[in-house]
Amino acid sequence: MSIIGSVKTLSVALMLAAMVGCATVGKDFATHNVDQIQIGETTRADIQEMFGEPWRTGIEDGKRTWTYGKYKWSAFGDAETTDLVVRFNQDGTVSSYVYNTTE
Repeated sequence: MSIIGSVKTLSVALMLAAMVGCATVGKDFATHNVDQIQIGETTRADIQEMFGEPWRTGIEDGKRTWTYGKYKWSAFGDAETTDLVVRFNQDGTVSSYVYNTTE
């Protein structure tokens, strides 16, 4: 999809969300597994088994990152957000992670 197509799609989604009063981005993941992550030991394969496919992937400071998240906004109430960002070492083990939630 082109950038213009993406912008148009996002614009339509935002207009619909404004009309309905809420929007959700991302997907659910097994938050109860977060306490099983061990720095330097848990591997990418372990993370994928615990949480499934990441919602987003990227690079931060040269390290591969996987993001799991669900973000729900409402014009009529508080936002509900939950996210997990996992950073990996070159050997594929977890370098660090951050878990945040409003629940």
